[in-house]
Amino acid sequence: MVLLRKTVVKNNIPLRPIIYFSIIIIVLIAGYLLIEQTGALAFFENSDQLKTWIKQQGANGPLLIIGLMMAAIIMSPIPSAPIALAAGALYGHTLGTLYIVIGSVLGAITAFLLARLSGIDITKKWLDSTYGNKLKGSQNMLMFIVFISRLLPFISFDMISYAAGVTSLSFWRFVIATLAGIIPASFLLAHFGSELVSAENHRIGLTILLLGILSFIVFVIKRFLR
Repeated sequence: MVLLRKTVVKNNIPLRPIIYFSIIIIVLIAGYLLIEQTGALAFFENSDQLKTWIKQQGANGPLLIIGLMMAAIIMSPIPSAPIALAAGALYGHTLGTLYIVIGSVLGAITAFLLARLSGIDITKKWLDSTYGNKLKGSQNMLMFIVFISRLLPFISFDMISYAAGVTSLSFWRFVIATLAGIIPASFLLAHFGSELVSAENHRIGLTILLLGILSFIVFVIKRFLR
């Protein structure tokens, strides 16, 4: 124990963040195994079953949507798209989008803070020793990367939130980039879910086209930045 403490002090790496990080990893792995073994993952992947279940909750439905979206961001195995489609089908374009955005932002903030509180000191020391001052002026680029990642509607962006938490990106820049990127994708998913209920094929086709155009624009931007 004495030797370990001396080693930690000598390397100037605090032990507490390592313990916190290990606990978070263990909890996430345990949650993944629980979801997989109980068959809950298949349930979350079915938007029709989700819609029926949420509808049965009555007035608690919106809170359930928000909670599920948070869980989908924090826990990678839970897909967010079926939840968003169910929100649009049950609450329409406006309210569906609002609930999706609230849940997504809260989930992203939670993942960001978990990563920051557990590993930011260690990561900062490594980044400073490896890159020196190069990353100090990268706030705009990091913010732009987060924003672009949020525009991809069918990608669970929990890893982006965790990764952003261990960079030098400021909290409020992360929140602004996340909010700005989530709104368009959330609206399209809510709109798509709403139109699936109405069964109007031309509107469904238009929504799919908009999703495709959005994904293509993001792809072109990413290729250009390379």
